[in-house]
Amino acid sequence: MKTSPALISSISVLALRALAAGCSPAAEEPAPVPAPAERGDGYAEVDVPAPDPVVVPEGSPKVAVLGDALAAGLHLPPDLAWPAELQRLLAAEGRPFAPVNAGGSGDTSRGGLARLPWLLEKGAPDVVIVELGANDGLRGVDLAATEQNLREILTLVRESGASALLLGMNVPTNLGEYAEDFAALYPRLAEELEVPLVSFFLKDVGGVPEMNLADGMHPNVEGHRVLAGNVQEALRSLL
Repeated sequence: MKTSPALISSISVLALRALAAGCSPAAEEPAPVPAPAERGDGYAEVDVPAPDPVVVPEGSPKVAVLGDALAAGLHLPPDLAWPAELQRLLAAEGRPFAPVNAGGSGDTSRGGLARLPWLLEKGAPDVVIVELGANDGLRGVDLAATEQNLREILTLVRESGASALLLGMNVPTNLGEYAEDFAALYPRLAEELEVPLVSFFLKDVGGVPEMNLADGMHPNVEGHRVLAGNVQEALRSLL
């Protein structure tokens, strides 16, 4: 029996508050203003020095990440988010690329589809990593709509001449059949459109407390490193 939208909505409401853009932990007092030397938005304590910038030779491929708060590195400095870490990993292998981080906190597949034409026109990427759908699942969006949005995104990327890489997502298993059907749409799309797939992007991070910030929803510095490693092999084959 399928899980009702009402049940999905009630289960998801707390998670949505944490995922919404600009969200901060509930508190009686205002959050402290970060000191000038503090990196990030002040939510997470970041004691990692800023990484050295990656040298990108002229003519290197351009890789865009169309994603949500995970790509944006919510609560962390952008240079510690997984797209930047992925750039460092592949540069160390002799495969440098110019990154375009198009992560938007709270974004859905519908929002990503709306932003994509501008990204393709202005960014002119050679590869587009599609990291969307998690917010759809948490909000109980109709699966057919999510699947169609992702299908259109992948089709537009290919029509632009760029390569696409799809990152598979999961939602909490307590959503029952909805969770099963949600997870299944990613490999189905990858097979249908012949697009490479990272089957479970959040492997070893999702639901692992030590890999996430105090909100339990967004990865910490180490969690973003693991996410980058999860994508490394798949992107390597496209560069």
